[in-house]
Amino acid sequence: MLTTVLIIDDDHKLIELLRDYLSQFGIMALTAEHPDQGLTLFRQKNPSLIILDLMLPEKDGFAVCREIRKESAVPIIMLTARGELPDRIAGLELGADDYLAKPFEPRELVARIQTVLRRSNGDGSHHLPSDRIQAEDLTVDLRKREATLHGQLLDLTTMEFEILTLFLKNPEAVLSREEMMERIRGIDWEAFNRSIDVAVSRLRQKLQDDPKRPRYIKTIWGAGYQFLVTPHSLDEEHPRGFISPPN
Repeated sequence: MLTTVLIIDDDHKLIELLRDYLSQFGIMALTAEHPDQGLTLFRQKNPSLIILDLMLPEKDGFAVCREIRKESAVPIIMLTARGELPDRIAGLELGADDYLAKPFEPRELVARIQTVLRRSNGDGSHHLPSDRIQAEDLTVDLRKREATLHGQLLDLTTMEFEILTLFLKNPEAVLSREEMMERIRGIDWEAFNRSIDVAVSRLRQKLQDDPKRPRYIKTIWGAGYQFLVTPHSLDEEHPRGFISPPN
């Protein structure tokens, strides 16, 4: 099956090179050299993933990412010319799923595309005894990859949903940042522990969870994070089946 990605980058030579290279891996690349053109293609073509350059004319990648996140949780790989820490943090805070510093090897980009899409589609995830999980006022549909709070659909990025799923698999267990980075495969975090903090902070905001009086996610200082609620199945075959942490 052909995968469609949208590349928004004003480097004409780079996007031509990537378009030809990605086609070898069954990836069709739509390209835009201006942010407004990229946003138009995003809305018209519904790509599976977006590759977004940080440095764009008139409107930078952060602004474009912000507009996309208002409408969609489509996976976004951010390209940064410098790869500096503040840029990475800002991209993650806005909902980017991965980042890659220029210059980069095209094969590395392919690997990241494949991994982010695999994670987005739920491939390779650990099995839970139910597709529909309830944790107090939070309901999660693992098959549809949707979460609702008080019946309202949450706009979660791929990374945020992966972290939430990880918590659901391990209720009441204390997960270190290193373990979370290892379990959420695909992103080269480069020991970038704060990226986990940023993603958990965004998830907390969407869960309306107060870090000082947590209902769902508790920070265990010096150790990591703990999901406080034991979820249960909503499926008929598991009406009272609780999910326990794996042995």
